[in-house]
Amino acid sequence: MRVAIASDHGGYRLKEEIKQLLDELGVAYEDCGCHGEEAVDYPDYALPVAEKVARGEVDRGILICGTGIGMCIAANKVPGVRCALAHDTFSARATREHNDSNVLALGARVIGPGLAREIVRTWLETDFAGGRHERRVNKIRAIEAQKLGG
Repeated sequence: MRVAIASDHGGYRLKEEIKQLLDELGVAYEDCGCHGEEAVDYPDYALPVAEKVARGEVDRGILICGTGIGMCIAANKVPGVRCALAHDTFSARATREHNDSNVLALGARVIGPGLAREIVRTWLETDFAGGRHERRVNKIRAIEAQKLGG
C-alpha cells in the first residue's frame, strides 16, 4: 500500500506523528506538505493528495487540518475521491467497510495523537465489505460521471 499524506499548518504536528505510525507499519508514503506551522491554505494541500488518489498514483490519502472539515470538503471536489472525516475508530472502520473511502480526514484540534494513530491504523487495516455496499458506492460513481457529462 502507498499513501499520500498532507496537512495545513494546524495539522502539521499530527501529520508528523502519523508519518511515524506509517513508518512503524511499513506503509510507504509521500508527504505532500505542508512542512511547518506557518499559516497556509488547506485546499493547496488537499488537492494534490486527492488527485494522486483519483489518478491511482497512490492507494489512499490522509489529510489533516484543525478540524478535518476543510480538507474533507476540498478533497471531495475531486471525482473519484471518497474522503471521510473520522474522529473515532468506529467511523474509520465503517467508512472503509461501507463507503470504500480512499481518503481519510482528521482534525488535529479535535483528537489527540493517540486516538489519531488508532483511527489511522483501523482505517488502513479495514477492507471494503462489498456486497450491498458496492451497489451504493457505484451510485456515487454514477453521480460523478453524470456531473462530468459522462
